[in-house]
Amino acid sequence: MSAGPLHVTRNGPILEVVLDRPKANAIDAATSRVMSEAFVKFRDDPELRVAIITGGGEKFFCAGWDLKAAAAGEAPDEDYGAGGFGGIQELPNLNKPIIAAVNGMAVGGGFEWALSADMILAVEHARFALPEIKAGTLADAATLRLPRRIPYHVAMDLLLTGRWMDVAEAHQRGLVNEILPADKLMPRARELAALLAGGPPLVFAAIKEVVRESQTMSFEEALLRIRHRRFRSVDILYGSNDQKEGARAFAEKRAPVWKGR
Repeated sequence: MSAGPLHVTRNGPILEVVLDRPKANAIDAATSRVMSEAFVKFRDDPELRVAIITGGGEKFFCAGWDLKAAAAGEAPDEDYGAGGFGGIQELPNLNKPIIAAVNGMAVGGGFEWALSADMILAVEHARFALPEIKAGTLADAATLRLPRRIPYHVAMDLLLTGRWMDVAEAHQRGLVNEILPADKLMPRARELAALLAGGPPLVFAAIKEVVRESQTMSFEEALLRIRHRRFRSVDILYGSNDQKEGARAFAEKRAPVWKGR
């Protein structure tokens, strides 16, 4: 299925989303709203378990905010859809795993789009940068996320200078899970997605909600909320058939059959 610059393919429980907007896969407000619609459907479809996001072509994963649209009057606080810029970074209750297959340069909002995923695979020629400082604007999501993902001084270096970070450094800093040749990127992303698609969806949902919502809590508060089932996804998990199935399968020494309920 294609919706303008977005190509969406469904392979059983796996959704592949390709941003294909030559030359640089930049995102304007209209494109972001289409992306948001796609990820709302992904979130709300119980048959879909995992998503892969990537860019069209070999040069750019995503160049971020379309500065041509900005020059024409599009504002940074434009309506980018329910999921915010890129469709996923602000989408409420998005509790399914997302894999970013970074096929080239991830720049500005494109870097932020990758940071919104749960795992990042990247090609050998991938590079990352936050050049917003040079355009007189704020890399808002990266300013919030990056200092929590990598050492503070490295994050501030990237934010304050706008310099390039190659994929080897990104891997060293823990931003990238794996570096792959270009022809191995999507096969590996699909292999990993298939592994996750066979996992327990209710547990994945609980992991994602707890990680996301506990960022502003103390350890004690978060653990208390888990134990008393005050996270919605944890409450669903602890009252589910899947929870019982996991215990039965372990006792019977067999692979569990997850139903997501």
